Amino acid sequence: MLFSELGLIEPVLQAVEAEGYTTPSPIQAGAIPAALEGRDVLGIAQTGTGKTAAFALPSIHRLFAGALPKPGARRPIRALVIAPTRELAMQIRDSFIAYGRKTPLRVIAVVGGISQEIQTRALRNGVDALIATPGRLVDLMRQRLIDLSAVEMLTLDEADRMFDMGFAPDLKFITAALPAKRQNMLFSATMPGPIVELSRSLLKDPVRVEIKPEKTPMQIIEQSVLIVPREAKNATLTAYFRINEPERAIVFTRTKHGADRVATVLSRSGIPSGAIHGDKRQNARIKALFDFKNGRTRVLVATDIAARGIDVDGISHVINFDMPGDPETYVHRVGRTGRAGNSGKAVSLCQPEERRLVGAIERLSGRKIPVDRIDPALLAELPINLPPQNEEDFESFDDRAPAEGFRGGPRGDFDGPPSGGPGFGNRGRRPAGKGGPVKYGSRSGPARFGGGPGRPSGPGGPPRGRGGKGGPRKPARGGPR
Repeated sequence: MLFSELGLIEPVLQAVEAEGYTTPSPIQAGAIPAALEGRDVLGIAQTGTGKTAAFALPSIHRLFAGALPKPGARRPIRALVIAPTRELAMQIRDSFIAYGRKTPLRVIAVVGGISQEIQTRALRNGVDALIATPGRLVDLMRQRLIDLSAVEMLTLDEADRMFDMGFAPDLKFITAALPAKRQNMLFSATMPGPIVELSRSLLKDPVRVEIKPEKTPMQIIEQSVLIVPREAKNATLTAYFRINEPERAIVFTRTKHGADRVATVLSRSGIPSGAIHGDKRQNARIKALFDFKNGRTRVLVATDIAARGIDVDGISHVINFDMPGDPETYVHRVGRTGRAGNSGKAVSLCQPEERRLVGAIERLSGRKIPVDRIDPALLAELPINLPPQNEEDFESFDDRAPAEGFRGGPRGDFDGPPSGGPGFGNRGRRPAGKGGPVKYGSRSGPARFGGGPGRPSGPGGPPRGRGGKGGPRKPARGGPR
């Protein structure tokens, strides 16, 4: 089947041809004809199978299959697409622009991290298609800054991820404000219980299009594990990049701060890297993703939520700097490589106490993940000092008893920075000249008030200024009031 056989209007076909496509993917071939008929669609397919075009092409077709809007006429929102992350929403907007280049289409993305005034100004000028994240859309609706009364087509993309991120109440609020008579399309990589219930309540007699890959990413991707103590991860990651020289890699971390730290370590080691996570400004996230797509940086360090919207071809490696908390997240991560039948590599830096996580992944995938090591001879040539690797670190995962706190790693006493070195913010900081361990992550105790262990902060008393037991409060400047 060719795109020309699907019944799309000529301007859309010209745009598709300009993008270099002639044959639709399975999800497109199944969803587009049903969508053109105005029927509800339930699409189940993995990321990277062409889902965006499966709803973007019929949406643009239906917007302009009839009479074109008159110059100066009001342009109400007729097509609404909701996506879980900013990056995914922006990529969907770019796809609408590309496929609608031969039409008078007006489309904008309404996401957080960008000035609301700019978005509301564009809305007042009129748009045909709106791409939005749930949070920002609900904000605009509550402020009565957006009118959805003319919506004819609603599309939910990555619906399973939206539920994982806690957007279910927002989705109910949004759908309740839409016209009852409309076309609905729902696309999801998986169909857990909440998504099944949503589809039943949202879709009316839908056409179900489910695409199962011939080979799952877990079968295509070459996977391995490196047993690495927590304190040696930065050096091990740098050594891996210098030895293997991945063409384009995504590194996953558990926290936003960790993503920034890893990107800094790699950049200082001569490996161009960028970081993307929810705390970065939108322009910084766009720049990091743009540099990664265009080859200015070959490593992108990301958290799981931020990476959900990344759609970049040619990713050769996925590296788990921090092990994911569950096997399903591992599958989502490694699925960034090995797309379109291509091979890829996935490497996990596993702390000794996290072995049971690898066992859970093996049980889900039905295959063993080999334990690898970096050749000591190669490490000797690098200006990096790593602790020695013990043979017992390479025992079978399933032979080990679960370690305490293996899901998040150990938490305990932290010896603090080297003598004379910088502290770690207000949490876990040791004042200069004070000895003893500091409880990492503590908000109280000596680190908070400035005194060392076993030694009061002030002369002969507890810390001042907080009403400590037995100690007077520090008087305010300027005398009593």
